Amino acid sequence: MRGVQRLRDRRDFARVYARGKPFRNELLVLRALPSGRGSRFGFTANKTLGTAVVRNRIKRRLREAARSLGCAEGWDVVVNARPGAATASYDQLHIAMSNLMNRAGVEFEEQA
Repeated sequence: MRGVQRLRDRRDFARVYARGKPFRNELLVLRALPSGRGSRFGFTANKTLGTAVVRNRIKRRLREAARSLGCAEGWDVVVNARPGAATASYDQLHIAMSNLMNRAGVEFEEQA
């Protein structure tokens, strides 16, 4: 996932937390906020999930799931990993993220 497609600034995360609507399942919490620019994603995993190795693995899997889903332009999305994500496979995380994005109304790009 390219740098322009990632939320990095604390103010951007705070804006999505404040104004974005949360959607939850057993593995993830997704907050989506329509924006006037290209789609960007932010991923968080707190220390209750495990060591840095585990947290980074979860975030890598979530980044790949977001990349493969292909979100349409105009969304800022923050995905928080819940404790079940530490033991979930990539396929489970991919399905969970897809379901949450559908519930949030985030449109998908057409994949060729």
